Amino acid sequence: MQECHTGLCMSVYIITFVLGFPANVLAFYTFCKKVKQKPTPIDILLLNLTISDLLFLAFLPFKMQEVMNNMLWDMPYPLCPLSGFVFYMTIYNSTFFLTAVSVERYLGVAFPIQHTLKRRPVYAVAASIFFWIFSFIHLSIVFIVPFISADNSPNATSGHNVSTAGGEQREVCYENFTQAQLKVLLPVRLELCVVLFCIPFLISSFCYINFIRILSKLQHIDRRRRLRAIGMALGTLLVYALCFGPYNVSHIVGYIMWKSPDWRNKALLFSTFNACLDPLIFYFSSSAVRKTVGSLMEGVRSRLNRCMSCHMRWALCGGINKTAIDKEHKQDEINAI
Repeated sequence: MQECHTGLCMSVYIITFVLGFPANVLAFYTFCKKVKQKPTPIDILLLNLTISDLLFLAFLPFKMQEVMNNMLWDMPYPLCPLSGFVFYMTIYNSTFFLTAVSVERYLGVAFPIQHTLKRRPVYAVAASIFFWIFSFIHLSIVFIVPFISADNSPNATSGHNVSTAGGEQREVCYENFTQAQLKVLLPVRLELCVVLFCIPFLISSFCYINFIRILSKLQHIDRRRRLRAIGMALGTLLVYALCFGPYNVSHIVGYIMWKSPDWRNKALLFSTFNACLDPLIFYFSSSAVRKTVGSLMEGVRSRLNRCMSCHMRWALCGGINKTAIDKEHKQDEINAI
């Protein structure tokens, strides 16, 4: 059974959830408002990426519970394939939507006139639907694998979901695969790595490298704006490689070794952390998000100023009243003498 250090995994899961959930909710609100007012392809793509991240974060507590229970599954077992399916599907959904955003950015600077004339929100909607369906079909392997068996024994369909702990057999989730299951699962994982990660990453790299090259030659664009766009492109590629690279490398290693690598769960932590890094991409990619964040920060700042002002006024009034009371008390003492 694969192991995941409880402290490490819980730290990553908690940080991802605490930072990622409110940030993605804010982004979701912003993109919904923007798409309702004036939809653009990039806003539609980023909205779908936000929905994917929120879905991922909604099922993250199941992973937390699994880690706290020493990687043993003590929840209703139907939740195991469902949580695994959502977990992995949203990871690969992110690669698709990040790639689509890179293509949109590249076309906008490489062919500005042609792209503006042919730019239609309906194309982004169609692409988003395709990405969801494509990921859904590929990751359905999570539901199929438990029913692959090498024999007709009663426990054949769930044999990989049993682990011995303290002398008793307890269920684990999506672990301990049989050879018959590995024969199907490992080639599918390799295909996921090639089709859902390597190809999109190559496309994103091509688009952002050329995006940076073209943008660096445009002198009429404000220097601050140009540097921000270049930083966004480099940051997205870095997030892409660091968050999704290790997990997909585990697919290649697993296919070569013909077993799931022991460090696969640790590699998955990098992909998990992506859910709280995507909002940074949203911030640099969308002026609407920057405006919403600015308004939120301004509201918090003004509320703090009001609280501080009220506190100082209360302290000042309290001091004046106390001085008056002290003087009155002192005068009473003098009169008594």
